[in-house]
Amino acid sequence: MWLQRLQDLAYDLDDLLDGLATEALRRELMMAQPTQASNPSMFRKLIPACCSTNCSPRAVQFDFNISSEINNITERLEDLLKQKSGLNLMSDHLGGTRSRRTGDDRPPSTSLVDEYSGFYGRGKDKQAILAQMCLGCESGSDRRFRVIPIVGMGGVGKTTLAQQIYNDEEVKNSFDLNAWICVSDEFDEFAITERIYKAISSERCEFKDLNMVQVKLREIISNKKFLLILDDVWNENYGKWDVLSRPFQVGAPGSTVIVTTRNVSVASIMRSVPDYHLEQLENEEICSILAHHARGWQNFDAHPDFKEAGEAIAKKCKGLPLAAKSLGGLLRTKKNPNEWKDVLDSKIWDLPTENNDILPALRLSYQHLPSHLKRLFAYCSLFPKDYEFDKHDLVLLWMAEGFLRPSETHNEIEDVGFQCFDELLSRLEDEAESNVQHRRDSLLKARHSSFIRHEYDGSQRFEAFSGVRKLRTFLPLPVKTPTWPYFYLTNQVIYDLLPQLHFLRVLSLSGYKILQLPNSIGNLKHLRYLNVSSTQIDRLPETVTELYNLQTLLLRDCERLTKLPANTGNLINLRHLDIAGTEELQEMPVGLCKMASLQTLSKIVLGRGLKVNELRGLSNLRGALSIIGLHNVMDAQDAREANLACKQVLEELEMVWSSDFDDSRNEMIEKEVIELLKPFTNLRKLEVKHYGGVEFPSWLGDPSFSQLAHISLSDCRNCTSLPSLGRLTSLKKLHISGFRRS
Repeated sequence: MWLQRLQDLAYDLDDLLDGLATEALRRELMMAQPTQASNPSMFRKLIPACCSTNCSPRAVQFDFNISSEINNITERLEDLLKQKSGLNLMSDHLGGTRSRRTGDDRPPSTSLVDEYSGFYGRGKDKQAILAQMCLGCESGSDRRFRVIPIVGMGGVGKTTLAQQIYNDEEVKNSFDLNAWICVSDEFDEFAITERIYKAISSERCEFKDLNMVQVKLREIISNKKFLLILDDVWNENYGKWDVLSRPFQVGAPGSTVIVTTRNVSVASIMRSVPDYHLEQLENEEICSILAHHARGWQNFDAHPDFKEAGEAIAKKCKGLPLAAKSLGGLLRTKKNPNEWKDVLDSKIWDLPTENNDILPALRLSYQHLPSHLKRLFAYCSLFPKDYEFDKHDLVLLWMAEGFLRPSETHNEIEDVGFQCFDELLSRLEDEAESNVQHRRDSLLKARHSSFIRHEYDGSQRFEAFSGVRKLRTFLPLPVKTPTWPYFYLTNQVIYDLLPQLHFLRVLSLSGYKILQLPNSIGNLKHLRYLNVSSTQIDRLPETVTELYNLQTLLLRDCERLTKLPANTGNLINLRHLDIAGTEELQEMPVGLCKMASLQTLSKIVLGRGLKVNELRGLSNLRGALSIIGLHNVMDAQDAREANLACKQVLEELEMVWSSDFDDSRNEMIEKEVIELLKPFTNLRKLEVKHYGGVEFPSWLGDPSFSQLAHISLSDCRNCTSLPSLGRLTSLKKLHISGFRRS
């Protein structure tokens, strides 16, 4: 209770400091803007310049509110300090909480075997399963396929055993078709059938109807002997299994489905032979696994300094190879026997485990993560089991929540996030089950919320949010629903709920069929991440430009978007502006050059206002950039000022002129423009469309572009010859079309 109050106080203090920094930035921007009247009145001249913003009604009200909040926080802190002395609190040198886990999640498995980890103590189990498979081939049963369930507790090695069987050379040669599917919680007949089809046919599935997919799958496996692994199955609904298994009935005799599950009742509705129960390993095998993953040893016999602690830790694993593997990864960095004894003596082994013996080992592995990684890993508990993370998107969310800090070795905070992501993957093995899905407090105390997006998200679904004033994350998550292309969100969320959530850092409305955002969006002053991709909005309210902390603005595939706010350039902290797939966006506002931190700018549309020279200040652009409307460049000097050559991490560049080759086009200017838009030599992909010059730039084909692998030249109808591309040593793909003049 005391720690919870302290944590709440820390969050509130963070919000207060963030509010102060935001208001300071707002006042700075207001001072930098030119006054509306070039000749101020005599009365205004009497007002000191220092009072022009600080004494505005808005500023006075802000100062009063901040003063009240500071007093409140000070009183709460003093109260907590008084209580601390009577609680006999000790600091936790691990830096972590001792919350108990309520969930038991795992990442999706694959069929690949870890060739370097060894296969301990399961030889007899493997032979027993193979014998059942051979028995199925020899029996005279009319049934075309048999189901062999492997049943056991979490971490006992069911998936590893199935991987060994699946990758056995004799097994591979015995079957015509093979497929590995990680099923997990959601037993979706369509999704699983689709994945089986893709795995067996190696083709994309274009069908959106379960019947059509099953018909095609049935045709492929008809009279062919197949092996199918369904890993981590939780479905207890016989009807779902009956539907999924119908195409299997036409396979050749001896076809086999191996199912791994923790639940005996799951096995009972699927099996055609008795369950194979996988028991825990003997401590000798567990010692070998622990020694291998910790130090690369076969066992501890030749290492007496580590033998006692190593064997004792192995016993704590209770015969579970996953626990031994996880602890081995933890002990890998501990070179001193005393450090191993510290792990052995940790009090975490004594915590109640709720009949799940694997928890102490995995919780200990989590507790020994560095504190900066612990928060990042815990944040992943917002996502459902087997959710496929996009590395870049996850880093943007971490950044928005304030979990990432600049480092001495990385100039960009995103690079810090990518490094943390890779470090998490290396520290926490793929097979390790998530142990940070802590029991959540009541929603009134929640700071982050994610939920699966439904076809119709009505007001009743969000009733519990009405009291959540300090929510930081509002994150609806996509779910694959091939038969339902649209998702609807009640207006009560947009116009009533969101304006109350003043402390949001992350807001996503992606995928909902919403038409507009309210002006009140500008009051979410703490917002760092706004995702309205794949919505039906045609424009953003001008108040969005008052979100001075905004780092990420995602508008991808907003097919109706026609314009951006006039003062978009005020978003000086914006780092990622994704407007790909916005074909109706015909112009962009001036002032983009002020967003010097911008890294992602999927395209820039040149027109009456925005000129190409606004790119001059965007030296941090990376990834892909499309420059559309180059026919509007009337002064080639603007192209020189764009200074593309300084954008050293830009990898893909698209240059687009108008497809209308009318008399207003000037071949000489266009030739000079493309010549001056020479990119940095690290470019990997270049596309040129509707270029009206008579020849290509001299730099195209220069051997200094040693990374250039893909070139596309489309509808450059005035060009009479191709550039010399033979010296581009990395060129792999060349597309040429629309050259009409001979």
